[in-house]
Amino acid sequence: MGDTGQVANLIDAASLHALLPDVTVLDVRWRLGGRPGRPDHLAGHVPGAAYLDIDTELCGPPGAAGRHPLPDPEVLQRALRAAGVRDDRPVVVYDDGDGLPAARTWWTLRWAGHGDVRVLDGGFAAWTAADLPQRAGQETVAPGDVTVSPGHMPVLDADGAAEQGRSGLLLDARQAPRYRGETEPIDAVAGHIPGARNVPYADLVGDDGRLHAPDRLRARFAEAGAVRGTTPAAYCGSGITAAHTALALAEAGFGDAPLYVGSWSNWTADPSRPIGVGDENPGAGDSGLGAGARTGTAGGTA
Repeated sequence: MGDTGQVANLIDAASLHALLPDVTVLDVRWRLGGRPGRPDHLAGHVPGAAYLDIDTELCGPPGAAGRHPLPDPEVLQRALRAAGVRDDRPVVVYDDGDGLPAARTWWTLRWAGHGDVRVLDGGFAAWTAADLPQRAGQETVAPGDVTVSPGHMPVLDADGAAEQGRSGLLLDARQAPRYRGETEPIDAVAGHIPGARNVPYADLVGDDGRLHAPDRLRARFAEAGAVRGTTPAAYCGSGITAAHTALALAEAGFGDAPLYVGSWSNWTADPSRPIGVGDENPGAGDSGLGAGARTGTAGGTA
């Protein structure tokens, strides 16, 4: 999408409109525990966009590996080709506007080897607010030829995440009460990976879901200890929100941040893994664990 030699990660609605129909557009609207996104796509979407379901087409089946594990490469390739994704054609992905499923799709496509993928900043809400054209119904798209080649983005497993918490910088993208272990509405155990620091999704976006400017993102990450020369990694509940953190880190100039795809849903699947509770953020307290922080195991904190 340009000849600067550096592929951007975001695109605004007007710029996307100007590029149509010379880009592949993917609608990945999705809500955790909410209504499916496909009916919204059929009611109205960016012209030419194909719909992909993040649960069944862009992630593997839930289980011990987590609620949104990596997809099987062959399954992913079939889904992407059916949606018209080509190796030599730029891709733009969008969601309702919070950026979460779009960021996970951005990350997945880059992990799969596609080098030119952008997220529509502000999502379909921004497209609608700009009064740009929409189409309803099912699109007929020409099949793509993309070849999925896994491994182009850094991935952590549980051992890697544990080591990152001990000796690196591991960012927890969940809301603060979940990070501190005060509540857990989805997974079986509350708390966080020991050593992790909390940078909630809401700190990275405005009220409209658009990412803050790079300088503001860098300032927020610096509060958690991410400065030039560090390599932060990210996790969340199941690898969706943390992919958004990876997108924000890329926008802030940190490059490709390692993602713990299984995240908390995988970490707590093993009851022997340690659990941190309390606050380990810089300035939270004088001890290494922060004010009131303690550790136990996924079989029960103590």
